[in-house]
Amino acid sequence: MLHKERVWMERKATSVIQGNLVYQLSIGAVCSLDWPSDRLIIQVLDDSTDAAIKDLVQKECERWLRKGMNIHYVSRDNRNGYKAGALKEAMELDYVKKCDYVAIFDADHQPPCDFLMRTIPFFIHNPKIALVQARWMFVNADECIMTRIQEMSLNYHFKVEQQSGSSTFAFFGFNGTAGVWRILALQEAEGWKERTTVEDMDLAVRATLRGWKFVYIGDLETCQVKSELPSTYKAYRYQQHRWACGPANLFKKMAWDIIKAKKVSIWRKFFLVYNFFFARRIVSYNVTFFFYCVVIPLSTFFPEVKIPTWGVVYIPTIITILNAAGTPSSLHLTFIWILFENVMSLHRCKAVYIGLFDAGRVNEWVVTEKLGNMLKTKPVVNAARTFQKKFWERFLFLEIAMGIFLFVCAYYDYAFSRNQYFIYIFPLSISFFIMGSGYVGIFIPGAQQANAV
Repeated sequence: MLHKERVWMERKATSVIQGNLVYQLSIGAVCSLDWPSDRLIIQVLDDSTDAAIKDLVQKECERWLRKGMNIHYVSRDNRNGYKAGALKEAMELDYVKKCDYVAIFDADHQPPCDFLMRTIPFFIHNPKIALVQARWMFVNADECIMTRIQEMSLNYHFKVEQQSGSSTFAFFGFNGTAGVWRILALQEAEGWKERTTVEDMDLAVRATLRGWKFVYIGDLETCQVKSELPSTYKAYRYQQHRWACGPANLFKKMAWDIIKAKKVSIWRKFFLVYNFFFARRIVSYNVTFFFYCVVIPLSTFFPEVKIPTWGVVYIPTIITILNAAGTPSSLHLTFIWILFENVMSLHRCKAVYIGLFDAGRVNEWVVTEKLGNMLKTKPVVNAARTFQKKFWERFLFLEIAMGIFLFVCAYYDYAFSRNQYFIYIFPLSISFFIMGSGYVGIFIPGAQQANAV
């Protein structure tokens, strides 16, 4: 039986930077996949509103077309539905109906040449499999401390959360990229929906409720897909808002569908509702922020309030070690990672409530800026112009306000209390000040130098 595999890459407008461009790397990687050319269809989906960028990407596609690749440049004049809208429209094209599978890559992801050779056999040998998800490999993890910390968090996600969900046949979500879908399963799950900003998770849940199975191949090192971490704090904040707000909003919209689903076991329903959504994507963000950034600091003003040592020290220590163990090379950054994650918990917690209550920014989608290899290939003076901004635009007043609150709590505890919580609260306060002042991640202050903090 002949199969046609369509490689689908969704590129993001602001990922494009002059030099050795992100879109050139990703399109080149997809066009270099080992697969018979008569069974490979490539789509490049472009939602950019910048005419110059659209022209660059289209010319890159035409260059590969002249080399004999079956590549299609698909552009829209709007961003309705964002990524889900683009994928939905692309599915309706006639040549897509000839395909059996679709591999999806974001603009900053570059698959190895044997990616299809290693993933497609899972579908052929098991007709119940809907998704084969590969792991990301971070090419810029050593760029700065912020990317090292992101690597620690994402390694735990891939090595523990995804792997355990796959190994126990419970559930793991589609990461939106670096995965291959059986188109039949995608269609049975009613395709891409634009109702949240986590269209990938939405599709994965709906496919699971219809009885389809997923496979995670994170243990295959040669099948890891190259990816890039956001290296500016502003880009990371937008990304984390979407990743926290979207699941909370999806949980609100799908909780009842999960409970009444007939093709999945009670155990899987419980796993989805309690473990995957409620505990990991709602409770965890609330506990991290309110307990460690609000309750413990405020308790310094009330000596009659006693928080058990196991709640302040022992359990957090065990959880931290388990999370950090996935990246042994960065264990020395564990304390910095704790402080960084606590600061980010402010934005994640806020995003959760925006998602649960369908508040103003619930459907906000800001494309995550990626530097690519700009700092290596582009003169610093030009890079500075790309990211140049006014002095006061660096300051994030929500973080600074939290820093002031924590500093007051720490000073009061140091002066009048016996809890000695100031040992933890003072560094946390400083972390809020540092991140609120924009001194984290890659910062290009001008033509003279580029600093990595």
